[in-house]
Amino acid sequence: MELLFIQSQEHPLLPQAELKAVMECENINANIEVITEGLVLLTDISKENVCDYYRILTKRLGYTHEVHELILKTNVNDFDKDMDSINWGEYIDESFAVRVKRFHSDIDTVGYERQAGTLILENCSDIKVNLTKPKTLIRIAAYENEFYVAIERIKLNKKHFEDSKPHKRPFFYPGSMSPKLARCMVNLSRVKEGDLLLDPFCGTGGILIEAGLIGCKVLGSDIFWKMKNGTAINLEHYGITDYRTFNLDVRELKMYEKVAAVVTDPPYGISTTTGDVDGDEIIKEFLESIYDNMKDDAYLCMASPHFIDLKPMVDEVGFEIVEQYGIKMHRSLTRIISVIRKKL
Repeated sequence: MELLFIQSQEHPLLPQAELKAVMECENINANIEVITEGLVLLTDISKENVCDYYRILTKRLGYTHEVHELILKTNVNDFDKDMDSINWGEYIDESFAVRVKRFHSDIDTVGYERQAGTLILENCSDIKVNLTKPKTLIRIAAYENEFYVAIERIKLNKKHFEDSKPHKRPFFYPGSMSPKLARCMVNLSRVKEGDLLLDPFCGTGGILIEAGLIGCKVLGSDIFWKMKNGTAINLEHYGITDYRTFNLDVRELKMYEKVAAVVTDPPYGISTTTGDVDGDEIIKEFLESIYDNMKDDAYLCMASPHFIDLKPMVDEVGFEIVEQYGIKMHRSLTRIISVIRKKL
């Protein structure tokens, strides 16, 4: 069986990297086929695993907009014939809508939605079209002259990433990371439900919120009391109860329980405060402090500005960089997302 992913095109690499990381930590046995940027297939999924994989991926992914179970692949010439060959009564319950999304294709989107809807209605009885609140969504992704026809079994909660933007939280402070990027970084750390995740520069708690929502136990610390307190307020607001927060300098960090992942956005630059320590120095001291507080197989995912060279600091402490991705923020700043682990 196959799953069809419609991914964000905000970044050319992060959506696929996030998917690979979740597949790795959740032991999802399948192959990734990239059709084009923003359109990906997960192939060779066994029938007994497809429901579990579908549930896990829709719960976790940030840079994916939709996940669908693939019904058929066809093309412009065979579209009518192949659509008519499907027993749509097996897929549609009471009402449905067809939505077409184009990727490098000049097909008539509305025309194919109507055409597909007519073919489905002619194929089975006791169903109707409902364009506002359909019980079944049939998604057709058109790439050039090819069509990928799929059904939405589980809906991603895309509304969460809008509703949890930093300025909409009970406690707000400028410079907070977007929830979508925070979720992606949590996923890049390969953390699993029930694992302990630490953010030692927790700020307003954005990273911890995303980790808590996928079922992690979360731990946050910050050198400033108002950030530690604000993080707790925000976590409670989103229904996250398995957490601890501390007012602590990262250089004094000594964990009773080693963590399964560290995900953080250390302070740097003009708009943030670092307790009178410059950006390079705080990151170096952070790496030294965190090393012995992490399990041997734990991952660290962190953001840093392009003008800080992480590699010599990482090498000196005993870590290694696994992967890195640049995000252009504005003309003078590119944010680097680094995935790091202890040297094997």
